[in-house]
Amino acid sequence: MAGRLFEQWQVGDRISHEIRRTVTETDNLLFTVMTHNPQPLHLDREAAAASEFGQILVNGTFTFALMIGLSVGDTTLGTLIANLGYDKLVMPKPVFIGDTLHAETEVMALKESRSRPEAGIITFAHRLLNQRDEGVCQCLRMALIRRQQG
Repeated sequence: MAGRLFEQWQVGDRISHEIRRTVTETDNLLFTVMTHNPQPLHLDREAAAASEFGQILVNGTFTFALMIGLSVGDTTLGTLIANLGYDKLVMPKPVFIGDTLHAETEVMALKESRSRPEAGIITFAHRLLNQRDEGVCQCLRMALIRRQQG
């Protein structure tokens, strides 16, 4: 089990996740068509070239999903009961094909569950950065995490 149980976390814990990921054209294309998103900025090189960005933009929902995925191994793998929600999702800079992304996480809050004594709620702040350490995505994630038994 790579993830931590509720009692193993403290507010202020920070993790710089080791896994990095270079975004490929295939990543963007597959995610965009799998989710039925016809936005030309993600699919049409000519339309994207004529935009203010001058190139294809990586689908923002892929960017968000990658940020969460990069964090799972160090945070909730094997200990997650459920993700309860996401809040304050922002994407301050665009992501382009070829960008190499890495994630950071900080624990913002811990709360015992009133309805589930076997679990606690952790609020994680996730941040995704590109190869220039510019923030490209961030959010809060509320996760219901198993507690130690006994």
